[in-house]
Order: sequence, then C-alpha cells, then structure tokens
Amino acid sequence: MTISPLAGKPAPKEMLIDVARLEREYFERHPDLHDPNQLVSFGTSGHRGSPLHGTFTEAHILAITQAICDYRRAQGTDGPLYMGKDTHALSGPAQRTALEVLAANNVETIIQENDGVTPTPVISRAILVYNRGRRDKDHLADGIVVTPSHNPPEDGGFKYNPTNGGPADTDVTRWVQDRANELLRAGNEAVRRVPFAKAMQAASTHQEDFVLPYVRDLKNVVDMDAIRGARLKLGVDPLGGAARPYWEPINSIYGLDIVVVNPVIDPTFSFMTVDHDGKIRMDCSSPYAMARLVGLRDQYQVAFANDPDSDRHGIVTPVAGLMNPNHYLAVAIQYLFAHRSQWRQDAAVGKTLVSSSMIDKVVQKLGRELREVPVGFKWFVPGLVDGSYGFGGEESAGASFLRRDGTAWTTDKDGPIMDLLAAEITARTDKDPGEHYRELTAEFGTPYYTRIDAPATSEQKTQLQKLSPDAVKESDLAGEPITVKLTRAPGNNAPIGGLKVVAASGWFAARPSGTEDIYKIYAESFKSQAHLDAIVNEAQEMVNNALGSFTVGPQDAVRR
Repeated sequence: MTISPLAGKPAPKEMLIDVARLEREYFERHPDLHDPNQLVSFGTSGHRGSPLHGTFTEAHILAITQAICDYRRAQGTDGPLYMGKDTHALSGPAQRTALEVLAANNVETIIQENDGVTPTPVISRAILVYNRGRRDKDHLADGIVVTPSHNPPEDGGFKYNPTNGGPADTDVTRWVQDRANELLRAGNEAVRRVPFAKAMQAASTHQEDFVLPYVRDLKNVVDMDAIRGARLKLGVDPLGGAARPYWEPINSIYGLDIVVVNPVIDPTFSFMTVDHDGKIRMDCSSPYAMARLVGLRDQYQVAFANDPDSDRHGIVTPVAGLMNPNHYLAVAIQYLFAHRSQWRQDAAVGKTLVSSSMIDKVVQKLGRELREVPVGFKWFVPGLVDGSYGFGGEESAGASFLRRDGTAWTTDKDGPIMDLLAAEITARTDKDPGEHYRELTAEFGTPYYTRIDAPATSEQKTQLQKLSPDAVKESDLAGEPITVKLTRAPGNNAPIGGLKVVAASGWFAARPSGTEDIYKIYAESFKSQAHLDAIVNEAQEMVNNALGSFTVGPQDAVRR
C-alpha cells in the first residue's frame, strides 16, 4: 500500500456514491448470516458497515434497535432515549428504521425537530443534563447516535450511549450484539415495529430543538467572553457534518466572528479532498482530508474542523498548519489545568496508551496524576462523570473535559469544545496552540510520532489481539533495553487488545483496528526521525516474529 496519487486533491466525480442505489441496497439487501462479517459487530464505536457489503442494512438496524429496547427493559431504564444522526446518506434511513422499532416498544424517544442532524456530544450532554440529580434507576435517560463517524460516504453506523452518557462499555455492547444476532438469525420475527408515519405520530415520539440548549450552555465549559473580547478572526469547516447548524447560533449568541468556510451539507461529500488511501474520508486529523482548510491557514488566527458526527477536532494555525492531535492534546492539558481553578486538585489526566509521551511530561510538570488506558473513549467515562478526570483524550483527535465548575460536560468526545478551547487559549495567552506547542518542544524536546496502517485479515487481527508479552523475545528496541512489555493498561489494568513495548527514548504499540481490515502500529521517539524509523522497522519485525505467519513488511504499510 502506498499514498494515493489522489491524496489531498479534490474528489473526482466518478468516486462519488450513488445515494439512491445506496438507500435501495440498505432496504432490499439481506445479510448473509453464514458470513460472520455480515453479522452485527460492535467495535469501539458501535456497529459500522455498508449495504454494498451486506454489513449495514435495515435488517441490522431492526435487530440492533430491538436489542437495545430489550437491554433497556432488562436494566430498568425507562427514561427518554435521545437519538441523533449525522449527515451520512444512510443515517436518515437508519434513524427512521430505529424510530419504527422504538415506537412499537413504547420507548419515549426525543429527536431533533424538522428532521435535523445532531452531533454526538450534544446527545451525550443531553443525557447527562436530564440525569443530573436523579438516583440510580430513577427514570434515567440514554441515547443512540446514528453515525459511522469519519468513515467514507457509503458507510453507516449505529451506536448506543447508556445512562452515563458515554460510549457503551464492552459488557453492554456484547449483550446488545449477541441479542441482535439472535434476532437476525431468527429472521427478526421478534422485532416489534410500526409504520414510520405511525411512529412519528406516536405519543412516545417527541421532536425538540437540541441546538440552542447546547449552544447556550457552552459558556459553562469554555470562556466565551474571553474569545469575544479578543476579537479573534476564526474559521471553521464542518466537513459537511452535524455541527454545521450550530456555528451561526454560536456566533449570534456570543458575538463571535467564526467564518463557516464550507457551509455545504452533501451526503456524497463531493467537496472533500481525498484521504491518504484514495478514499473520501472526513478525517479532520488527516492533512490530506483537511487540505482545503490548511490552505486557508493564513486567513485566520485559528481555524478548525470536525468530522460528520462532530466528536473529533482538527486544529489549524498559521505557523503549525494542521496540528498533530497529540500536539494539541498536550497544549490543551497544560492550559486547562492552569486555568480551571474550580477543578478538583486531585483531578487526573486520562490518555490512551497510544498517545504521545509529551503528554506524560506535561502532566508530570503539572504535578497531576496520569492514567493511561486502552484505546476507546469509554475508559474515560467514569472519571469524567465524577470529576476525578479533568480531561480525557485520544490520539485520534477525540477529547472532552469538565465544565468550568468541575462537573461533567460530556462523557463522549466533543469536537466543538476542543475547537473553541483553541480560540480561548489564543485569546487569553496571545499565543495560538501551535506556538504553545513550540514552547513545549523547547522545554521537553521534539517527539517524532507516527502511526502505520497495514493490511490484516480477521484471523490475523484476532491473533494480534490475544498476543502475550512473552511472545516478544527481543530485549532491545532501536538500540535501547526494553523496559516494559504491556498487554494491559497501567491506568486501569484493562486489556489493551494488543501490545505496547517501551524503552527509555521511545516506544511502539500494535493493535488491530476495530472497524477496518488493518492493524496499526503507533510509535514515538524523543531522539530523531532516524530513531523513529528504526523503532517502526523493529516493531514490524517483532510483531511478525511473535505471530509467526503474520508477515507484513514496510512496503505494505501506510504512514499516517
């Protein structure tokens, strides 16, 4: 695999999806139940797939929604279910299918009025606001978000957020997945369903405005007065996503000057520049997908973008261009813990174990506790709920943090507040996040970080997921003694679903993707690019040696 010649260029017309065909396949195609890849499978962010491959069809959504209804009943969850959708072509049809099942099961369901779209963090915040002050099992709310995140336009996605407002934990997703597959195998005969028109007229279905409650509450998590007072010129590209309807109200209510540089919502995402592998992918951490906004960097003091469900952020500054998510996380942590005086003094920083060690250095200087957890935002949820985590962030450009008073804001990733935080940092310090990161490298040194995507079959991914530290026989990594081999995260002792190997000046981690037929190697060096290259080469050799038949070389991999 190599970088596509189309990477960073406008998507050609022949690459665009046929929306009508996609919807037709969604309703008419039935999954092959003898193919395990076509069953319901919850990764780190719900079930994803495409009707073109028989992996995301109406049959799947009927089964998953009924399974969620059954799960709610088993848990005694009888409060409202907040449901949002993003701008992918299949999100509307899948939401309609889900509403037919929810209404038939008499689940009180609240959706955005006028068939509108809703970001993931807005649903998370709505759940937490409703449940605030309620006792366990006391008519608690939960939610569904219909989104495949930043995935290509032909994909659909469906995820469940339980009463804690965050991504469902493994025990929940396994229950829902198993029940959904049981229903599928039985031809969905046990699925309750009413026609869509009847579902919309049901007493249990409500339409509300999610936009203004979220926007008006932003002042309690970000210093909007400081942003207004600095008169910053800001730019945002919603990448055709669910945050698009939120930026004008933000400007209006807070008196800001945020220019929406791309106001188009188009399910083909025809305005995108092509990602590294020749696909249209709305990844706001990819310099290829973000090429248009990066080209405008000199026109704004800070510019930013979000993916279609707005749980990820991409920060662009005049000097830095598109910031590596790791770099911005380190800056955000340094700033927040110095400027949020009402947070608990023992509030910790949560990071995934594939995030940069620059974060470790920043947290150590702050005198805070660092909790390193496996990949997946779900691991931050308990700490954000009770305020023991001030911040939780992932290297894949997903993060959230507490309200200014130290209480929970969201327990899912929130791209818009990370965008606005970049503006707050610039307003209150007269330096943009890119400048702050330069100061960090002057103090701690320059980290060299990369992520490698390499092809892997389902069998190979399973083998990698079960790898033991004992399978790594090597004692050195790029010329330094290996100090630790991890298959469990030090922050919570949870399995990492892969392997992390650490030496004094660098580390690597290898883990299978939960949604794609690839495995990922993350690597970092605090020495040099040459040292990083050595770590990557040795990491691939170690993985191959540990897994025997698993043979992936540098020529097969793509650097991110």
